[in-house]
Amino acid sequence: MTSQEVRNQFLNFFKEKNHKIVPSAPMVMKDDPTLMFTNAGMNQFKEYFLGNSIPKSKRLTDSQKCLRVSGKHNDLEEVGKDTYHHTMFEMLGNWSIGDYFKKEAIAWSWELLTEVFKIDKDSLYVSVFEGSEEDNLPLDQEAYDLWKAIVPEDRIIKGNKKDNFWEMGDQGPCGPCSEIHVDIRSKEDKEKVDGASLVNQDHPQVVEIWNLVFMQFNRKANGSLEPLPEKHIDTGMGFERLCMVLQGVQSNYDTDVFTPLIREVEIITGKKYGTNEETDIAIRVISDHVRAVAFSIADGQLPSNTGAGYVIRRILRRAIRYGFTFLDTNKPFIYRLVKVLSEQMGKAFPELKEQYQLIENVIKEEESSFLRTISFGINELQKHIDTIKLAKNKVSASKVEGQPYKVTGGMAFYLFDTCGFPLDLTQLIAEENGLEVDVDGFNDHMKEQKNRSRKAAEISKGDWIVLIQTGSEFRGYDNLELVSRITKYRKVESKKEGEVFQIVLDFTPFYPEGGGQVGDKGYLEAPNGDVTYIIDTKRENNEIVHFAKSLPKDVSGTFKAVVDEKQRWRTACNHTATHLLHQALREVLGTHVEQKGSAVHSKYLRFDFSHFSKLTTEELRKVENFVNARIDGHLPLEESRNVPMKEAMEQGAMALFGEKYGDTVRTIRFGQSIELCGGTHVKNTADIWHFKIVSEGAVAAGIRRIEAITSDAVKEFYFDNNRMLFEIKDMLKNSQDPVKSVASLQEENLVLKKQVEQLLKDKAKGLKNELIAELENVNGIQFLAKKVDLDAGGIKDLAFEMGGQVDNLFLFLASEKDGKAILSCYISKDLVAEKDLNAGRIVRELGKYIQGGGGGQPFFATAGGKNPAGISDALNNVRAYIK
Repeated sequence: MTSQEVRNQFLNFFKEKNHKIVPSAPMVMKDDPTLMFTNAGMNQFKEYFLGNSIPKSKRLTDSQKCLRVSGKHNDLEEVGKDTYHHTMFEMLGNWSIGDYFKKEAIAWSWELLTEVFKIDKDSLYVSVFEGSEEDNLPLDQEAYDLWKAIVPEDRIIKGNKKDNFWEMGDQGPCGPCSEIHVDIRSKEDKEKVDGASLVNQDHPQVVEIWNLVFMQFNRKANGSLEPLPEKHIDTGMGFERLCMVLQGVQSNYDTDVFTPLIREVEIITGKKYGTNEETDIAIRVISDHVRAVAFSIADGQLPSNTGAGYVIRRILRRAIRYGFTFLDTNKPFIYRLVKVLSEQMGKAFPELKEQYQLIENVIKEEESSFLRTISFGINELQKHIDTIKLAKNKVSASKVEGQPYKVTGGMAFYLFDTCGFPLDLTQLIAEENGLEVDVDGFNDHMKEQKNRSRKAAEISKGDWIVLIQTGSEFRGYDNLELVSRITKYRKVESKKEGEVFQIVLDFTPFYPEGGGQVGDKGYLEAPNGDVTYIIDTKRENNEIVHFAKSLPKDVSGTFKAVVDEKQRWRTACNHTATHLLHQALREVLGTHVEQKGSAVHSKYLRFDFSHFSKLTTEELRKVENFVNARIDGHLPLEESRNVPMKEAMEQGAMALFGEKYGDTVRTIRFGQSIELCGGTHVKNTADIWHFKIVSEGAVAAGIRRIEAITSDAVKEFYFDNNRMLFEIKDMLKNSQDPVKSVASLQEENLVLKKQVEQLLKDKAKGLKNELIAELENVNGIQFLAKKVDLDAGGIKDLAFEMGGQVDNLFLFLASEKDGKAILSCYISKDLVAEKDLNAGRIVRELGKYIQGGGGGQPFFATAGGKNPAGISDALNNVRAYIK
């Protein structure tokens, strides 16, 4: 049975049980501030479990693409080392939203596994929650009895809270669960060791295949449990593990989910899978990680240095590093796997085919960049190792002051944090050079960084205080002011934001952050005139949450909810401009242009789009002119709400990859521009006044970014430019042609700079002979420490010229330029090796006198500082290094 057939059979089974098949939500979370990525099948249904929305059907089923590489669920370091952990995986699931419960969930799971998929009943084990004294919960007797009617009691395992009690988070819906485990060992192995004893013991052939969660409690902030008003079913089955069982293999990587990718890696690298453990791990890592990265890019998340983008970059770099270290690849190759992946999974997930070229371009560029970083890191580590070897060669004993010669923990952490080197790569290179790594020191640095990050991210949330049992409705398209009541609130504390209150209103005019648009600000006004300022608005689990630094004195009263009209208007101008910009780019550059992200603020807009090259000045001018022509055209807003998705697409509405849309949508049209959009807009394009591009540049391979301004910001832009022009003209004695005057000054400056450079060179040559005459012989070293009147470049040229003429030279020169101090140290290479001297260490240590720092190579290094008065102290103390 192929993986495609497995997926289809699962979905069709539950379709016949009256479940609605829903598409997988994007893997990258955009509207849930508690998660970066979808890490479980139930994520997209949280609002239903919390009672914030009513589903179209109470029975749902899907195959959800998930990613587990951060936070509570982090499998990254296990991936590749075993045969059943993954970063990106599919989770097959069926859900009951207040409909059926344990009886049906258990019966149907057994029916599907044993009658449809025909898995041997004797290879299956089930577990039930044994209870918890901590939570005052007894054994899940109901689940136990239901299973006892199906399987022998010796195949029912009582599991603890860790294994058999599932929680959405520290707070929220939770409940006991039943796991189904499968034993795929050989008959001989089963006879030796009972499978029940291997359940939940990380055995590669006795694995959990399905988890049935019985959601029946709510975990409160104080840790207590209360029954939910409705009971729900949430199940999750690992698709890759199921394929392993059904295809009769011993590893997920031996299924047709991975074998096409593995074959392609073998062809590209010339390495054979199954012959060497290190090679096998590397191939598994690459085959797994390319899936995670490709799906993330297809969902709109590019690799970057922050947030979710950093996680994706880290996954890709881990794959590149394994290829570099164990498959001998020093050129980009992982991008070539994207074609195989899109052909293999494109039918189930069409976004892979539709975004194929972008995914390939981004991965290839990231590979090229990181391979350069790896080369830099190896060079840095080799310098460190060479210094250690020099010191080691000078001392016959293997220890100095009780410490063995090791690559320092600080260097190992620097390589990890700056160059992306995992510890094992640093250890591998160190071992090749006969050295160890100070692992304890590295761990200390890691712990310190994690503690800083954890403290900065720590959030304490109180329970919601519910005042009114009602929903939350947005009415901000038509109103900037409403009479509202607080339905619930809670206090949230974090190190970053301090104490903040989250408030939910029954009716709100405040737009919650979403679709790239920032959330509204404003205030709540009580009848007595007291004001509570709203500093931000977000959507969480389909509720609009207002953030305030304080609560109203009387939370039970009515309030006038007022949006900051000026900020909303400026934001609306920028949001409408992004639609016109999108249309302009497709018109000027071609229909290959697709929106890849946006940020709409009150002061500016940012628009990311797919395009293969930098925009020319002429293209930017055409884009600007196109947008401004639509502004001058006074195009009215044509808004349609609750339009069926199919109808909106037939009208030509643009939908964005990676966005989750409902059955009905809102369309926004200005002339020929029509898009699916939930944001706020101007009533007429004339309201925007003018559109101005302020920058255009690259974000990633094949992705460009335009930043632009509209309305008041454009007026300020032109005012500032006009002011600067008058100031420049005034400095140029009111030149009639300031451009020509500035060009003339630049030419004159270039000539003068060349003359100055030549004068400095001549000065350095004359100074060289003077300094050679001042050299002092100290213990066989030609030594000189002196302050000179040269810049850093002149000092370097002088030092190397003297080094070419004088053997055993130790030259320490200082200079003062523009109120700053410069220290430079040159040491002949023979002295570096013989006397264990290091110019980099010397300037770093003496740099404290000038309140600065620096570094360089063992034979030449420079430091800069802000305290020229300390130069004399540095010169006086340098002699100590050669005594």
